Amino acid sequence: MKKALFIAYPLFAAIFVLAADQPAVRVEPTNSLGPRTLEKQTETAVIRDYLQAWHSLSGALEQNRADLLDADFVGFAKEKLASTIREQTELGVHTHYQDTAHDIQLTFYSPEGLSIQLVDTVEYDMQIVDHEKPVTTQHVRARYVAVLTPTEVRWKVRIFQAESE
Repeated sequence: MKKALFIAYPLFAAIFVLAADQPAVRVEPTNSLGPRTLEKQTETAVIRDYLQAWHSLSGALEQNRADLLDADFVGFAKEKLASTIREQTELGVHTHYQDTAHDIQLTFYSPEGLSIQLVDTVEYDMQIVDHEKPVTTQHVRARYVAVLTPTEVRWKVRIFQAESE
């Protein structure tokens, strides 16, 4: 019995550590999003893809690699974030983001089904690193407005606008 517990413990510990890295996510119930009905499957896909976009954003800003935005961002949002990455690279800095909580409210689903708008009150820790030395770390709570658009297999963020709280 002890041997089985000894083998299983590292597995459970690894699962616990991985779960601890995931942000807390709360989604407001959707009553009406305009003239189009939002199916549960679509809502689930939008939330999943939006949270994945945060993961891609974090990796792109930490590694200063705009190509990491390709899977989850398009249009103005992608252009603006790629510009930020270029500026970071020129300055020799990178930014580490760790989102800790999302409070998401889907607010509009276009009649033709080509865009969904959401509002997210997000909390994250942001650390700026200059030439491999941490400069500052701060906890941020901000309100983001995002518009996602469907592509062949997923929803991508087209507009990504922050408003500090």
